[in-house]
Formats: sequence, structure tokens, C-alpha cells
Amino acid sequence: MVTIQDKLAALGITLPPVATPAAAYVPWARSGNLVFLSGHLARQHGQPWRGQLGRDMTTAQGQQAARATAIDLLGTLNAAACDLSRVRRIVKVVSLVNSTPDYTEQHLVTNGCSELLAEILGEAGQHARSAFGVAALPLGACVEIELVAEVA
Repeated sequence: MVTIQDKLAALGITLPPVATPAAAYVPWARSGNLVFLSGHLARQHGQPWRGQLGRDMTTAQGQQAARATAIDLLGTLNAAACDLSRVRRIVKVVSLVNSTPDYTEQHLVTNGCSELLAEILGEAGQHARSAFGVAALPLGACVEIELVAEVA
């Protein structure tokens, strides 16, 4: 049987430690079997991945940023659940995409996150989601994603 750790290793993914919050919030909050992860900014080389879709970033670049954000989210979820094998389901993903007013592919950018969650967690990674275009994100980041997961 292929484990979550096997899938991560096959993709060359090492889960990062939980990032220290940059403001007055916690990385996650648990209520019963639900874990609510705070928004995670896209990061590249340890720094906010800056840019605006439709201005200086392509949809493909945005998908890579959303994928990188999913890896950070999985690192936080791993800490919150004490192990990713305890994740029963990703319930909801909310994606904010820093984009110009005429950019309309926020949903495709967010696929970078959604596809990785499903690849790593299988059926438990399939989720409901929303993808919004916004005029700006903290620190000039191109993508911010939060999620809700059910854990054992």
C-alpha cells in the first residue's frame, strides 16, 4: 500500500515546518474534528511570491504558486493533525488570486493547489472550493489559500 509519505517522497516534496504568523492570528484552529488553516501566502525561495496575474504573471506561473502554497498548507495540516494519515477529508479550499480586473482564470490558478491535494491525499483531497480575484494581497503575494479539513 502506498502511503502519503511515499507519495510525497515520489514527488520530491519535503513538508516545511509551520511558518510563524506575521500578524495577530494562529496558523490553525481546531473545533471538534475540523481544522481551519489560516491563509497561506505563496512563497518562492522563502520569500513571498510577488506578482499579479494578468499583469506580470501567467496562469501557469500562478498554478505553480498555488501548488507551492498547497505544500505549505500540507505542512501546517500535518502539524495540526499530528500526521497527514489522520486527514479524513479536505472539506473546503478558499483561494485568493491577486489579479487584474480583466483576468478571469483564477479557477485555473487554484487548480495548482487542488490537483496536488488530490494527488497526495487521494479521495480525501477532493474538496469544495472558491477562487476569487482580488486587487492586492499582503506583501504583494500573488496567491493566498486557506482550507478546512476533517481529521480523526
